[in-house]
Amino acid sequence: MGSVPAWLLRHQVFVEALEGEGPLGPEFAEQVVERAFIAEKRRMVRDAEGSEVVSETTVIMRLDAVCPAGSRVTVNGRTTYVIVSARQDGGGLPTPDHLEVALQ
Repeated sequence: MGSVPAWLLRHQVFVEALEGEGPLGPEFAEQVVERAFIAEKRRMVRDAEGSEVVSETTVIMRLDAVCPAGSRVTVNGRTTYVIVSARQDGGGLPTPDHLEVALQ
C-alpha cells in the first residue's frame, strides 16, 4: 500500500516546524502547506516528557512531512502547537505509512 492515499488528505494545514530555541524563544522554519486528514477529537496523549496532555486535534500527513513536537500548526483557522508526532512506517509492508501529529 505504501503511503496514505492522496485522496484521503483532503485538508490543508500550515506548518512552521520548530527548529530550536533562540535568545527570544522558539525559532520556527518558514511556513509550509501540507495536505492532511484532520480528526477533531479530544484524547489523552503523552508529551515528550511523558506527561499526560489533552489533544484536541489529530492530523495525518505524508510520512516525509516535517512537524516535530513544539511546531506551530494552523488548522481550520486555529493556530496551535504539536504535542507529539509519530511516524507510522510499515518498512515496506503494505500499510498506510504516515505521520500522526497530536495538537493542543
